[in-house]
Amino acid sequence: MKIDKLAGERFKEKPSDCVIDSHALMLRGGYMKNVANGIYSSFMPLRRITRKIENIIREEMDAIDGQEVQFPVVMPASLWAESGRYDSIGSELLRFTDRNDAPMVLGMTHEEAAVQLVREYANSYTKYPFMIYQVQTKFRDEARPRGGLIRVREFTMKDAYSFHTSQEDLERYYDICYKAYERIFARAGIPEVITVASDSGMMGGSVSHEYMLLSPVGEDSIAVCSECDYRANMEAAASIVENKCEGADEELKLVYTPDIHTIEDICNFLKTPLEESCKAVVYQKNMTDEYVVIFIRGDLDVNETKLTNYLGEAVHPGVITDDCGLFAGFIGPYGMDREKFTVLFDKSLENTHNLSCGANKPEHHYTGLKISRDIGEVEYIDLAKIKEGGICPKCGKHSITISRGIEVGNIFQLGTKYTKSMGMQYLDSDGNLQYPIMGCYGIGVGRLAASVCEAHHDEYGPIWPMSIAPWHVQICCLRADDSECKGVADSLYQKMLDDRMEVIYDDRNIRPGAMFSDADLLGVPVRVIVSPRNLKEGVCEIVTRDKTVSMTVEVDKVIETVKNMIEERLK
Repeated sequence: MKIDKLAGERFKEKPSDCVIDSHALMLRGGYMKNVANGIYSSFMPLRRITRKIENIIREEMDAIDGQEVQFPVVMPASLWAESGRYDSIGSELLRFTDRNDAPMVLGMTHEEAAVQLVREYANSYTKYPFMIYQVQTKFRDEARPRGGLIRVREFTMKDAYSFHTSQEDLERYYDICYKAYERIFARAGIPEVITVASDSGMMGGSVSHEYMLLSPVGEDSIAVCSECDYRANMEAAASIVENKCEGADEELKLVYTPDIHTIEDICNFLKTPLEESCKAVVYQKNMTDEYVVIFIRGDLDVNETKLTNYLGEAVHPGVITDDCGLFAGFIGPYGMDREKFTVLFDKSLENTHNLSCGANKPEHHYTGLKISRDIGEVEYIDLAKIKEGGICPKCGKHSITISRGIEVGNIFQLGTKYTKSMGMQYLDSDGNLQYPIMGCYGIGVGRLAASVCEAHHDEYGPIWPMSIAPWHVQICCLRADDSECKGVADSLYQKMLDDRMEVIYDDRNIRPGAMFSDADLLGVPVRVIVSPRNLKEGVCEIVTRDKTVSMTVEVDKVIETVKNMIEERLK
């Protein structure tokens, strides 16, 4: 490929709307072009990268007995109605009607399609276990797409679905996929990816893991223990607190607190720490607008994922009206009508006393609250976000740190959520009907490409690993108007093509600085520089994009040297 024929412009200026480096570099380098919010077209360099990622994924999936299939992008709504997700998923699922007024959806994931494909085939225990996978376009109508390919609406994804006759067999295969994913990310150039326990969300199931690339631009918060191997997405991490309940119990006392509305204000007014307060956080259920009041220790925040999982339905922040029976800033558990609202108590309030809290009437709070004495017996539920310096759920030490991460893959143990709702059954060895148990395994191809760029770049452009680089070697002819220089560069290019090497050739008559700037944006691992000055000594310069190698090599040894460098880096 000659660079003067390569579609797509490379430019120096950073786009003003780019908030992360990979997004800016992939736009500046001519990898992609924005079509609509969260939707991109790919130029040749990006397509070559994603195709290599797809091939790595296919090789690893085939190696664990995966069977490649393909599901449709457009599906009838009736298929999603079978699983119950047509109504339970919000506006992220794009719904429309076709010309016959039949309700349809654009696939954002394909559990329903996977079950529909094999439910008649897999009617006997002798057909199990098996795994099917696809690499397919999907559409998720994200409310806030950002970061280029990190968070988009239309995307390419590998999703795989395994089917089993026992939980033990699912766990066996889950571990196999777990290790295959580690190989995929290592081969793609980011072996530093870590696994974290996660919340399965709309996918369902009881066990799930996410593969995270730690990065300050990541959207996910990860709880990591510095003393043991505990790692979990903040949404799934258990919040553990210790309340010692020291000192004598105080009596419950009503206190006049004018013009005070926040938990910080009341603690400043009373000169008490946040840990000795009970604050109220109010939500409403999406379906009914019923109020949900969570009481939690004042220094903690509610984890909305835990809340929705507990309730079994989505919620939104509560809008407190004049006639709802709640007083914003003065809500407390003592004297509250627990029949009128859904009232929940976080575990952080267990074994506490002498708390401050709202008094359920304007400009008044209570001090000296002891829930077991003043409220009675309540159920304590883990609804809080784990926090920096918190207690590790595994080793019990105050060793939790909160990091940011980009989710590059996920795996779920789905159980029978979809096979049962969609009526997929098989006859076991005793002739009894059973529901197969499923696993689900996903990797976003474009997001993985962008994540590699995010992890491996400098101020000048991406530093692609050899395994997924758009080309392995780039030839830069610094003087295309010099016949000897052009002749040597042309000859090297042709020999590389004859040897079926992946090479891109820049023979434009432009300044060396501009040529090297474009080469940095393309991020090709090995660069061969042909210049009149070096040819006077019968050599070419060979450098690597990561700046670890810079050497001169005799012209007749360039091809052999580059081949060895490529082979070594592909290992």
